[in-house]
Amino acid sequence: MTTSTPAISSFDPVWEQIFRDNAWGQYPPEHLIRFVARKFYGAPDRSQVRLLDVGSGPGACSWYMAREGFRVSAIDGSASAIRRLEERLAADGLRADAVVGDIVSLPWADATFDGVVDNAAIYCNRFELAKRMVHEAHRVLKPGGAFYSASFTDRMWGYGTGVEVEPGGFVNLTEGPLAGRGFSLLMGRAQVDELFRPFAHKTVDRLSYTVGEVNTVELWIVQATKAG
Repeated sequence: MTTSTPAISSFDPVWEQIFRDNAWGQYPPEHLIRFVARKFYGAPDRSQVRLLDVGSGPGACSWYMAREGFRVSAIDGSASAIRRLEERLAADGLRADAVVGDIVSLPWADATFDGVVDNAAIYCNRFELAKRMVHEAHRVLKPGGAFYSASFTDRMWGYGTGVEVEPGGFVNLTEGPLAGRGFSLLMGRAQVDELFRPFAHKTVDRLSYTVGEVNTVELWIVQATKAG
């Protein structure tokens, strides 16, 4: 087993307050469901397919994957988020290995999972930490395993507001749905390519919609495969 032991934590305490005070995040996005369905619905025994939800929050993705019969693990830095996930799973008679921890140093062995999903968690970190998180996801994937990641683009509503502390990285955004949520990494395409360099293959899509017709919310949807 190979593990990393970073000297710093990547978890921003603002998310503990957000998850403690807000009851949202009940259902996963359609693009994540499509990824899981295409990659894993054909498995002869879904209970043998291991999936990891990094930065799970209150666990919409974990709940969905457990409900579909997969063997699910989840990790988040927020104790409140993990508690909500466990309560929801218990109420529906579902199970998952849910832990409070830091996704920059995952507590699982090399080549443990068939798939890893990141539904807008890695973007909350500075680019160097984000690279370490992607390396960790790559490490815990089995050869041929698949990684899904959703993050925000440099055309996102709010880009350029607040204080830019690194390329594409802002604190104190003053506009858009990410305002008041700590640090946000709003990447350009070159950054996406660098971030996912450990993977043998990737597809990158933009998903955009408008709010009030003029304000754009836009995501990078990345699907990457570890070399077999």
